[in-house]
Amino acid sequence: MKKSPIEAVIDPCVDHFSRYLAHEKNASSHTVTNYLMDIGQFVHSKWGADAKPPFKWVDVDKYAARKFLIDFQKAGMEPTTTSRKLSSIRTFFKFLEREEYCSGNPFSGLRAPKRGRKLPDIMSIAEAQRLLEAPLKCLKERPDSSSAEAQYAGHRDAAILEVLYSTGGRVSEISKLTEPEVDLISSIVKVRGKGKKERLCPLGGPACKAIRAMQEKAEVFFAGKGKLTGRYIFRNLQGGPLTTRSIERALKKYLIAANLNANLSPHSLRHSFATHMLDAGADLRSVQELLGHSSLSTTQLYTQVTVERLKKVYGEAHPRA
Repeated sequence: MKKSPIEAVIDPCVDHFSRYLAHEKNASSHTVTNYLMDIGQFVHSKWGADAKPPFKWVDVDKYAARKFLIDFQKAGMEPTTTSRKLSSIRTFFKFLEREEYCSGNPFSGLRAPKRGRKLPDIMSIAEAQRLLEAPLKCLKERPDSSSAEAQYAGHRDAAILEVLYSTGGRVSEISKLTEPEVDLISSIVKVRGKGKKERLCPLGGPACKAIRAMQEKAEVFFAGKGKLTGRYIFRNLQGGPLTTRSIERALKKYLIAANLNANLSPHSLRHSFATHMLDAGADLRSVQELLGHSSLSTTQLYTQVTVERLKKVYGEAHPRA
């Protein structure tokens, strides 16, 4: 499937929809972009790659909707991807119907392909411990380990991993944390999640200790470098905010150093946080609140993980398994 044509954004209906997402639904720019990409792919399916706006959305019928689904199935797309795109276009036409741009929603009766629910990748507590220790171990092995730059980078990375695991936060939430949002006295961090919703997450003792150590190194490293932009907790070596991509690259390095699966993502720390909380007896509602899930069914996936782990332990240990 080809990507969204830039012209699709100029279509008046699509433009109205993108403003609705941003201003009324408080959707992030990333979410809006994904919707526009999905709509652009539907434009290709219905009118072809050379189609120009404005598009006749009233001409879209259930056959065009079904063709869009079949195109993705023929392209070998994962059921989860196809389902997400169908949901995007269904939402778009629901908006068009509400705003009276068209009289019905051709996607309303279209069923997404069945998808298996994949269990998330998680680490054991021992594996998480090895990962959290990796940044400072790697720091000691650096030839310039005593330099201000190496000290700051190593302690910063250690603090990032500690905060990710301590809060269960998404990497996009943690990377942009500012000083007012982190209260080391109360051991609380204010996280801004999807839809710009805020939630409070406790910070464990090791995470608070790691942040304080990082801040001490930052004072030395950034001294004399001029005024820093913003009040970000985690900064790159130029003083600006870290990107999620840079955190992902750092994580991969530490996974390799800790002899762990290098294909794990920062989200694996979030999955591990939730699973370890439930394993230790935390109730599902509390974990839902900490993760910022709007639906309890999303959090319930982790209960399935704990059951699978128990079954594995049973199978390995019980003489009559």
